[in-house]
Amino acid sequence: MEQVEVQLTRKVAKGYIIPLGPANLVAVMTDAGMVGCGAFDVAALDSFSYPAAKVRPAIGPSIVDTDDILKGIVKEANRSASGRGIRTGMTGRQALELL
Repeated sequence: MEQVEVQLTRKVAKGYIIPLGPANLVAVMTDAGMVGCGAFDVAALDSFSYPAAKVRPAIGPSIVDTDDILKGIVKEANRSASGRGIRTGMTGRQALELL
């Protein structure tokens, strides 16, 4: 597993990259919530009132690293994330700035 710092406008988030054979499990977390790749079940995280969104790649076939999360396009946000203003179609960076 690789952990990296992701600089946002008002805070530093933590990014995680976990190699899973031919794919990576990738997420960026703030103190308030997370944005991750398509492998995350953001609806299940909502049952804990945890704001979460998942992104699809802006280019390429899959999310490989935290840069892909930042550039990716939000394809699903749970109710807790929507309450913070996160909407489908925004970038992962835009979503993280709201967390």
